[in-house]
Amino acid sequence: MRGKPAVRRVIVPDPKYGNALLAKFINHVMVGGKKTTAEAIVYGALKKIEENTKKDPVKIFEEAIKTIQPQLEVRSRRVGGANYQVPLPVRGERQVTLSFRWIIGAARAKKGKPMAEKLATVILESQQGIGDAVKKRDDVHRMAEANKAFAHFARFAH
Repeated sequence: MRGKPAVRRVIVPDPKYGNALLAKFINHVMVGGKKTTAEAIVYGALKKIEENTKKDPVKIFEEAIKTIQPQLEVRSRRVGGANYQVPLPVRGERQVTLSFRWIIGAARAKKGKPMAEKLATVILESQQGIGDAVKKRDDVHRMAEANKAFAHFARFAH
């Protein structure tokens, strides 16, 4: 590895709720540097969640993220001319990133409603353990389970 590893930047908590995880999520929703638009979408979704459930929307959001975080994933590993899908545990930072990606992907895949509504629906579904984002996590876990036979290659992977 050349040079030094990149320094992790500290993410400033979001202005409305003072939550760092939410600030990171807003950055993930953002397209083309339009942070104000991303904030409007995320805050709109949280407002809808609050209206529907009468509970703290940030808590629901955090629960949804926790529910979706994958514990295992498969990574390709080349051993003696063959590629194996080796199941490996997922690092904490990557768990969060993947859960964000899956939630946003599931919301964008829906059609015909404003993004804030779609996001609110996906977050609520995720918190209850249903919906596309949860299905994605289950697929990843199933894949890791199916390739357990190659787990002995894990010590070489990284």
